[in-house]
Amino acid sequence: MAKGGKKKAAPGDVASNRQASFRFEFLDKVEAGMVLLGTEVKALRTTGAQLKDGYAAIHDGELWLHNVHIPPYAPASRDNHDPERARKLLVSRRELDRLGGRIQEKGLTLVPTRVYFRGPFAKVEIALARGKDRFDKRESIRERETKRDMQRALREANR
Repeated sequence: MAKGGKKKAAPGDVASNRQASFRFEFLDKVEAGMVLLGTEVKALRTTGAQLKDGYAAIHDGELWLHNVHIPPYAPASRDNHDPERARKLLVSRRELDRLGGRIQEKGLTLVPTRVYFRGPFAKVEIALARGKDRFDKRESIRERETKRDMQRALREANR
């Protein structure tokens, strides 16, 4: 019998984009810092974020994170942030140039996979990804099902 409730993010993660691994094939991952307001940091620590529809793009030589929802921080009712605003990401110039060149290839995009804190700094993991076709998605489902069946058989054998 399946356990109820939402599956939580990995330990240490504030938020993770579990849907992205189903929709995309990851080619490369990059860690980037995030430029946040004070209320955004507090909201991340207390309530988390939603990465489902998020993406990153390069504008004017800078990397920006779009469509990531960080909910308002309740105690800061008057001076709150805009939950859907674009946030600047901090990566080295070499990394930015490399990503910019790779994005020019057809069908590649930058997808946020997880948000976490490293010390006092909020970090986001960005994956260079290619969208999956229906066939690829079915293949992923088939692999997941066979893994589950193997684990179930091992558990039954150990009883």
